[in-house]
Amino acid sequence: MNNQNRSQPAPSSRDQRGGATDGRGNTPQQTPNMWQPMRRPNFWIVFVALLAINYLLATVLFPDIPSRITVPYTFFKEQVAAGNVVSITSRGDDIQGVFRHPVAAPPNPAAALTPQPTAASTSAAGPPTPAPTFTKFSTVKPAFGDPELLPLLERNNVVITAEPLETPRSPLVSLLLAFGPTILLILGFLWLNSRMISQAGGAFGLGRSRARRYDAAAAEKRVTFDDVAGIDEVEAEVQEVVDFLKEPEKYRRLGASIPKGVLLVGPPGTGKTLLAKAVAGEANVPFFSMSGSEFIEMVVGVGAARVRDLFREARAAAPSIIFVDELDAIGRQRGGLNSLGGNDEREQTLNQLLIEMDGFDSATTTVIVMAATNREDVLDPALLRPGRFDRRIIVQPPDRPGRAAILRVHTRNVPLAPDVDLEELAAQTPGATGADLANLVNEAALNAARRGDRVVAMADFYKALDRVTMGSERRLAISPEERERVAYHESGHALCGLLQDDSDPVRRVTVVPRAQALGVTLSVPEDDRYNYTREYLLARIVTALGGRAAEEVVYGNVTTGAANDLQQVTRLARAMVAQFGMSEEIGQVALVDEREGNFVGTGLVQRPYSDATAEAADRAVRRIVDDCYAKALRLLRENRARLDALARALLEHETLDEQQILEVTGLSQPAHSPPVATPVIVAPEA
Repeated sequence: MNNQNRSQPAPSSRDQRGGATDGRGNTPQQTPNMWQPMRRPNFWIVFVALLAINYLLATVLFPDIPSRITVPYTFFKEQVAAGNVVSITSRGDDIQGVFRHPVAAPPNPAAALTPQPTAASTSAAGPPTPAPTFTKFSTVKPAFGDPELLPLLERNNVVITAEPLETPRSPLVSLLLAFGPTILLILGFLWLNSRMISQAGGAFGLGRSRARRYDAAAAEKRVTFDDVAGIDEVEAEVQEVVDFLKEPEKYRRLGASIPKGVLLVGPPGTGKTLLAKAVAGEANVPFFSMSGSEFIEMVVGVGAARVRDLFREARAAAPSIIFVDELDAIGRQRGGLNSLGGNDEREQTLNQLLIEMDGFDSATTTVIVMAATNREDVLDPALLRPGRFDRRIIVQPPDRPGRAAILRVHTRNVPLAPDVDLEELAAQTPGATGADLANLVNEAALNAARRGDRVVAMADFYKALDRVTMGSERRLAISPEERERVAYHESGHALCGLLQDDSDPVRRVTVVPRAQALGVTLSVPEDDRYNYTREYLLARIVTALGGRAAEEVVYGNVTTGAANDLQQVTRLARAMVAQFGMSEEIGQVALVDEREGNFVGTGLVQRPYSDATAEAADRAVRRIVDDCYAKALRLLRENRARLDALARALLEHETLDEQQILEVTGLSQPAHSPPVATPVIVAPEA
């Protein structure tokens, strides 16, 4: 979006284009939560029922044993001799019985060793609590035996009952204890299996389509063309798709048929998905959305089954729209060494998609397939032929009026201060997509919220623009010597940009560390550029090399701070030589194929030029860079006083805007010629 020159030690490049306005609108897949089933009413009903069943089974199978008192064997014989035992039950050495009259628990022999409470303490504590009495007791016969016990029991008429050591269980209890756990495990597994099948679809959902259905009629907020801005020419192309879905007979009676497939091609964030959803909203028909990667699974044949199921659902809801995002995930060109033929899951998925789009019954249904991709060069030719994707619509980043319209859409629900000028913001964001602008508005609103204000001011937008284009501020402990070197480095960038007629205007210079850079020089063109002259590209290289040239002019040596600058310079010089035909050594020859690195027809990429041509291209790149560096050195040596003044101002104020830079250097911005609105296939990277 902007031309930035950053002073940093070997930074890593970042793509700052977000996805805020891609219009996907799909409900994000939530992370599975193990506690989610406990929040359902059915779970607690089943839980209470299981507790009740467990209580009943425990009561029936394991009845409660009445409370008994354990007495010494001698106490038991004393009670028998006194005639206070009615009956006993003997099982081995264990004896249980019933007293005729309730008795208190016999004293513990160990209690005699503990001190007894005195009368004074007893009277102070109040009357003693009466001890509990028992009628049921149990004891154990000594191991050495007691031959006197039986005659004693007979003399006192005690009823004697004997039980075997092993009590036989009932057949029902034995059956439940033997097979009950196994039966419960099997039933639990069958219940879980049925739940998974019912939620995911037959065969564990492998063959079911995972498309998300968006019904415009039932949606709370329907997406229409009013929510899409900045791509008016694209809206006009898809308008007839909407007309066909609304009134198909108007076209059919004249023998016309709507394109079966509409392919949206463009960079990320330009609103391809939002446009497809707006078509469904305008036509008021069901909209099935699915990503290309969701078709592919490890099991061969699953992707093809999902394609069949997706089209089955769409035909049942016809007229409808199927939208496949990231089509290149399944639509790559077939064949090559990396292909497995008929056993390749991706190829089978693509074959099924081709059949569904151009099958025998496709002419009788009103299902339109829309797809989006930013890799049209890797798609299979059979997918792009007429009858499948008949129409290809290029969705490019918006121009200045389009950016202003997008900003108006995204600020509908944002309270703006009177000083906010959306036209000015659109002018300062050339090359920005709808996603970039949505992110800009959101960052500005966050700034206002952090400040505690109720409206979003223009200063919030400027701060958000700096954050988006240059990165977040960082406060680092930098030594005065290193800070001075950074100031000269950034001053070299800015001064080289000001001293060249074909360079972009310098908007802002700062020595405040941002992101991974120690300083940033921001250059933004006045208008959108679609075609670039050789002089403009050379001026950009000179500006990028101005930082290193300033270090050499002032200090006589260089540092690693120009690592990012050298990356930009190398990419741009190679593009001039290999793509744009702007070198005398190579001439009007393109050495780079757009499909290079993506071609899978043979599985191999062969260089389409000789070693001698490669050496000539390397020499041409080196010559361009060396000439531009020499020019940067010359400009800075001739304007050393301006370089020192700009560096001192940066050390004092840290950040200078465009007007302050011009006042310090005593220069005026060069008159920039208006750009020619001729599209170029490959634009140089900023």
